[in-house]
Amino acid sequence: MLKKRDIHDSHALYELMVHPDVFPYVRHKADSIEEYLFLTKQTIEAEERSELISRTILDEWGSPIGTISLFDLQENAGFLGTWLGKPYHGKGYNQAAKDAFFNELFYELGIDTIFLRIRKVNVRSTKAAEKLPYVECANETRRALLEQINNGEDIYSLFEIKKDLYTLYTMRTPSAAEEQHLKEA
Repeated sequence: MLKKRDIHDSHALYELMVHPDVFPYVRHKADSIEEYLFLTKQTIEAEERSELISRTILDEWGSPIGTISLFDLQENAGFLGTWLGKPYHGKGYNQAAKDAFFNELFYELGIDTIFLRIRKVNVRSTKAAEKLPYVECANETRRALLEQINNGEDIYSLFEIKKDLYTLYTMRTPSAAEEQHLKEA
């Protein structure tokens, strides 16, 4: 489902990224395949320097379909950024990728907090974040950080996912395999 970023996936990812329904939401945009190759190489090097954590999202056949990353790492926290190619929207890949990534971040890599910044105009994403039981609005509790991310053109809401709340959620929620076992019993 996820793998470390690899320069060899760049052509497939670039073709998915340039779709008009995807491109506006990509953090590191590229206007050519050469630029995307360069950005991918920079991403790999930044991860080696512990500045970010980035993975390629794969479909069930191992083909690259998007990326998921934790940017601006500081004090065991960072900002989530993810995108999927348009043909993969609404098929469950996004949540599966997030589950795998959150498990790696929290339980293997020592991350304590994942921040989400969502444009105020993006009502769909805001509602989706508010539905998740492990996501908390941080507009009041992290005021300084909110002001810092709202220093440009776009205005954002700030959300956070804390390791302890995510862990509690996963302990209370049966996995798909456990649900199937319970149905069979």
